[in-house]
Amino acid sequence: MTRLFPVIRLLAIGFVALGLSAPANAQSPGPLRIEITEGVIEPMPVAVPDFIAETPAAARFARDIAEVVRNDLVGSGLFRAIPSNAFIGQISSFNSPVQYSDWKTINAQALVTGSVSVASDGKLVVKFRLFDVFSEAPLGQGLQFAATQSSWRRMGHKVADAVYSRITGESGYFDSRVVFVSESGPKNARVKRLSIMDYDGANVQYLTDGSAIVLAPRFSPNGDRVLYTSYATGFPQVYVLDVGRVTQTALGAGENEMTFAPRFGPDGRTVVYSSSTGGNTDIFRRPVGGGTPVRLTNTPAIETAPSFSPDGNRIVFESDRSGTQQLYIMSANGGSAQRISRGEGRYGTPVWSPRGDLIAFTKQNQGRFHIGVMRVDGTEERLLTSSFLDEGPSWSPNGRVIMFTRETAGASGEASLYSVDISGRNLRRVPTPGGGSDPAWSPLLP
Repeated sequence: MTRLFPVIRLLAIGFVALGLSAPANAQSPGPLRIEITEGVIEPMPVAVPDFIAETPAAARFARDIAEVVRNDLVGSGLFRAIPSNAFIGQISSFNSPVQYSDWKTINAQALVTGSVSVASDGKLVVKFRLFDVFSEAPLGQGLQFAATQSSWRRMGHKVADAVYSRITGESGYFDSRVVFVSESGPKNARVKRLSIMDYDGANVQYLTDGSAIVLAPRFSPNGDRVLYTSYATGFPQVYVLDVGRVTQTALGAGENEMTFAPRFGPDGRTVVYSSSTGGNTDIFRRPVGGGTPVRLTNTPAIETAPSFSPDGNRIVFESDRSGTQQLYIMSANGGSAQRISRGEGRYGTPVWSPRGDLIAFTKQNQGRFHIGVMRVDGTEERLLTSSFLDEGPSWSPNGRVIMFTRETAGASGEASLYSVDISGRNLRRVPTPGGGSDPAWSPLLP
């Protein structure tokens, strides 16, 4: 078997450790087998019947919430939803015993059942249970979520996260948002607006009016603020936007100073960014609320795209100090830096995984652009994509999926958002109204 990136082995362990079993063939159940060949995992068949409406007012939500759960699980690439027309058994009550034989016959390995009701205070109450069909046992206790009716999609994402977590042993990522740059108009006069949406492209909201070019938005660690670069003054400046109030303030810069490529530190109180004055570009750190910037690099090279490690102790960044664009790691306090990229081509836009084990990057080599990952020491480099222009990776909250920008060739050259898991499989386009670029994934929502 080809040596695979470690995530494949981890996912396989996660499935087996939870004791799910699968049929060796249509008639005879046996231990779960996940076929792993060249980075491919056979999706697990799962049945998610429409949820039960326990009150009349909940009827319009029950089917839609179950559909969100199905779409989330299938979208991960790890699950295959069994179509409802194949169901033999029906779920008529949330508390009814499960007739496992009906689900075994259609080779469902997991069964998700749920109910929806509207409480006296008007809140939506969603309950669900997860069953291991071939072991004929529930997987953990059932859970219940409550929220406003307008948050019904979030309830579906929360259920899907819980199912994903129980089956894989990994934390979920569905109940999260993405901030990005929404693009419209011709390439030579493109309007760019800061926008925010659910991770799957739903519920798009515009945060800026498009009167100024905006670039590279980045979430704070708790998702309440966004750093981004704006050309509102005619040259790049870093701004901080409060997502809830949609208010923005400039980070602050000196006269004739251009600031760009910002990121929050893990504490949410520190910003690291690039500053360019007099033709020299270096990396600085400063408090979000103001204060004296601390210079972290001081070379004639262009040093930009800094990203903190999850513990806040180190920073990965890109620099051309060696003559070509490469990746380096230094202390969060600056000082000497160690080069970690060693392959052919140019490397940029590094982003540290929330797990701390990997760094995602953009690579340009032989006329193609790639999204890739490598270990923190630069070993085990793996290219996940290849196209005319792929750039700007951003990690999902659980560190297992990467979202990025893909631009098509030609005069129109529209940019779109895509996602791929870190094994290089399950490449998917993320729907946006019009073009989209510069995605940044939020943490899981509270």
